[in-house]
Amino acid sequence: MQVPTLENDYVKLSLLGLSNYKYLIEVAQQPNLVQYSPSKIDTPENLKEYVQDAVDCYYQKTAIPFIIFDKRTSSYAGCTRFGYINWHNKVLHIGWTWIGTQFQGTGLNKHMKFLMLQYAFETLNFDKVEFRIDERNIKSRKAVEKLGAKLEGVLRKDTLMLDGFKRNTCCYGILNEEWIGIKNDVFKGF
Repeated sequence: MQVPTLENDYVKLSLLGLSNYKYLIEVAQQPNLVQYSPSKIDTPENLKEYVQDAVDCYYQKTAIPFIIFDKRTSSYAGCTRFGYINWHNKVLHIGWTWIGTQFQGTGLNKHMKFLMLQYAFETLNFDKVEFRIDERNIKSRKAVEKLGAKLEGVLRKDTLMLDGFKRNTCCYGILNEEWIGIKNDVFKGF
């Protein structure tokens, strides 16, 4: 599977791997960065395990992990990925996204999501993109809703968190036939 580099004037998404994850060590150590995630990334060892898992999924053709480079500040901002890729049913998830606090609210996430949605729908020709978010993570839920994703349901107590809490997960989706309208409305001028 050939991995594209997705980029525009604001952001560059390239394949995340063991050769470049070290650029994220400092960002990953920021407190509460993945507060609503079952993943642990705050030490170099934990981050390496996290990336190794993403790389393993890449080789199993179920994920495409990206390292995020903010072109405006010329710095690495975090990571994101296509995951749970179902090539037969043409459905994938966008998630595992975390960016440093200094990049939050700058428009970087919206540019990343545009590039990823455009690739999923226009290049891969997938039928659906899903987002799964901890019910308590209001900030991420609102961000995904602003992208035009629709809440499809809530999976109750489906994910075990690091502290032993079983979270409820909100499932959002965008269909291929909704993409052009979203692209022309939400991403007008991109």
